[in-house]
Amino acid sequence: MVDLFYDIRAAKDKFLKDRATQQYLLTQKSREEKNLVAQKRQGDNLLEVRALFQQAAKDTQQKLEFHINSMVSAALASVFEENPYEFQLEFVEKRGKTEANVWFVRNNQKMKPIDASGGGADDVADLASRIAFWSLSKQTRPLFILDEPFRNLNEERQERALDMLRMLSEKQGLQIIMVSHIKSLISGADKEFKLVFRNGKSTILI
Repeated sequence: MVDLFYDIRAAKDKFLKDRATQQYLLTQKSREEKNLVAQKRQGDNLLEVRALFQQAAKDTQQKLEFHINSMVSAALASVFEENPYEFQLEFVEKRGKTEANVWFVRNNQKMKPIDASGGGADDVADLASRIAFWSLSKQTRPLFILDEPFRNLNEERQERALDMLRMLSEKQGLQIIMVSHIKSLISGADKEFKLVFRNGKSTILI
């Protein structure tokens, strides 16, 4: 009889112990399930944030493309009135990185600026793109120093380029200092300074 009592007590203790273990495991399971739900929610939030950043970057790139392309294409059209190039800046994703491609487009044909037919179009596009990029932030002083610009343009296009430069200067509030030996460009400047070399020294004449 005593043995039966001890067996019942032992069975009861084991039952209570197993029940406590079960309750603990169920609590742990519930906690882990909540953690998984929280982690999934956090993961979903991170994916949403990443998607927002990607969309914002894409929108910024599109605005940048439009701004640069419009300004540079307008500059090219003002200098090369007969058959101007259209400037096209494109951002592309390669190997997880964003790269920029630059094209000249004429008659629906795309080409690299270096492969264009010459005549100084790349010089005009280079200058206009520099001003366009500067105009986006204007963090530096509004001063551009140009060394022998438009030397590859013929005389008629040099005059157009000077008009284009003057227009950009007024519109963007830019001060431009230009070094040139081209008389048509010099004559169109607001102020002219002549640099002469005498007795081993450079002198500026006003």
